[in-house]
Amino acid sequence: MSSVTRHVLDNGLVVILKEVHTAPIISWWVLYRVGSRNERTGTTGVSHWVEHMLFKGTDMFPPGALDKAIDRLGGSWNAQTFLDYTAYYETLPAEHVDLALRLEADRMINAKFDPKEVDSERTVIISERQGAENSPTFWLTEEVQGAAFRVHGYHHEIIGDMTDLETMTRDDLYNHYKRHYVPNNAIAVAVGDFDSAEMLEKIKALYGVIPAGEQPKLFARPEPDQMGERRVRVERPGRGTFIEVGYHVPAANHPDWFKMEILNSILCGADSMGGGGIDNKTSRLYKALVETELAAGIDGGMTQTVDPFLYTISLTLREGRDPEEVESALYREIDRLREGDITERELARAKKQARALFAYSTERITTQAFWLAFAESFDSYNWFEGYLARLEAVTLEDVHEVAQMYLRPQNRTVGYFVPVTAEGDEDDYEEFDE
Repeated sequence: MSSVTRHVLDNGLVVILKEVHTAPIISWWVLYRVGSRNERTGTTGVSHWVEHMLFKGTDMFPPGALDKAIDRLGGSWNAQTFLDYTAYYETLPAEHVDLALRLEADRMINAKFDPKEVDSERTVIISERQGAENSPTFWLTEEVQGAAFRVHGYHHEIIGDMTDLETMTRDDLYNHYKRHYVPNNAIAVAVGDFDSAEMLEKIKALYGVIPAGEQPKLFARPEPDQMGERRVRVERPGRGTFIEVGYHVPAANHPDWFKMEILNSILCGADSMGGGGIDNKTSRLYKALVETELAAGIDGGMTQTVDPFLYTISLTLREGRDPEEVESALYREIDRLREGDITERELARAKKQARALFAYSTERITTQAFWLAFAESFDSYNWFEGYLARLEAVTLEDVHEVAQMYLRPQNRTVGYFVPVTAEGDEDDYEEFDE
């Protein structure tokens, strides 16, 4: 990988630069260290809603102007809200990167939050939540996560609870924006065809003049240890029966995170880092559950988080299969790992798949810029730069150790989605196609 440089402006803005001269393109990201985990009851979903509002224009860039300008230049721009962050990006031809730099500096301080636009966007976001609710797995994941986290902000979905989406005010959104959208709570990353010294001077000129705000005191409540298996059951109209099992695992900056990543590759197949894909037909659970026709599909994985989160295994059952039967078969495979039944061949295959998937997932400069920003938010950009080396260092003993430590029955939350027919509505419900 090319060398990466890290800088901190006088106002606290972290700037990370990586030159990549393979194509005349630059990707510019600004990531704010605030996400759904930092939301209090009453304002769940506020981070995501604020993200939407930053596309409503400023005096410098009226509504719709940037869509046309960026499209005309052959670029792309978007944003995303996650558990731990809210991020914005533009990927443009290198000679036009100044537009990206100017627009993100502008909306860091000049977003309007017009009351009429807030009300209009409320309808959009409520519709987004309702669309997600057409998926049985949305309801199941929401229940499992809510049961696994009773105190920590990870207990609610990123989009927020419906009751909060209906009642939040313009001031709730604007106060969130003013409190968290400050340089000393942000990470800016450029990857692409530029000279680092020149790029840093451009960034300083635009962002260095933005005053540092009071360092935000992020709302976060540590989750107490779980002291026994928890179970939830969702019964709603839908097609198909699903099982989701979530085990508490460490945050991404913990050494065990990489050991669990290899364990998941053995059990469920290599986990994508944002693009590309490798089928999981060589994984243990595919062979044990899909090839035996107990399940129609299996998936598993972790996400990189600031605080300890979940390792989740999701199963789509074959029609007519009993959930208890499938759950028992799942635990038989997990118990094999916990007892140390792992081979060097499996370990080598897991690492090979992880290397390939990492290459597929991170070849684009937009993805590289994102991962540098994201990794810096929960650890350091070196987390991303050293990803493959950390995976390569995992041993059989490491996998056995984390299987015993984290895949304990007392550490899991189990959820079933069981379809029921609504009265007088046998076939009228929608199915959400993921």
